[in-house]
Amino acid sequence: MTDHSPSTFFPDRADGPRGGPDDAALLVVHLEAAHNLARWLMRNETEAEDVVQESYLRAIRRFAGFRGGDGRAWLLTIVRNGCYDRLRQKGASAQTTDFDESVHSGVRQTMNPEAALLVAERRELVSKSLAELPLEYREVLVMREMEELSYREIADIVKIPMGTVMSRLSRARQRLEHILLGHQERAELVLATGTSAVS
Repeated sequence: MTDHSPSTFFPDRADGPRGGPDDAALLVVHLEAAHNLARWLMRNETEAEDVVQESYLRAIRRFAGFRGGDGRAWLLTIVRNGCYDRLRQKGASAQTTDFDESVHSGVRQTMNPEAALLVAERRELVSKSLAELPLEYREVLVMREMEELSYREIADIVKIPMGTVMSRLSRARQRLEHILLGHQERAELVLATGTSAVS
């Protein structure tokens, strides 16, 4: 597992980018959100970790320019921009690695095998469906539903009007529902006919 301690991001000093523990705390407290956003945008664990590390280095260099306010939105803006830069460099179509939610989920609960199988199937279906969404829809859904950012915070991060955030979220939810229903219909067809459905 990756070491997410402050000394990992500030190897020269354990106290933070400008020497103050509050500076390091601002960055470290939002590490999980940064990793989550990067994983969903990059759809590749290694790439996501690289982007988060580069983003934290940028944040450390730009910390003097941080004017206060919402540190999470400021940091996620840097992470999002890092993801987009990396995707442009690689070409978005080169992202062929499937996102495996089971690898990224920190939740470990004991349940009976049948319930565990159902939860795993649903999680896989939602992850697969979310990964099929266009990047602009996927990012707003992740920020709103998983990171629980406000519309204003998303608008600030993505640099679009708040009304556009709301309309993208609405369209993203509709597309996600459509994709989920399509997967469900194909699964039912396979069960009914006993043959594989063609996508």
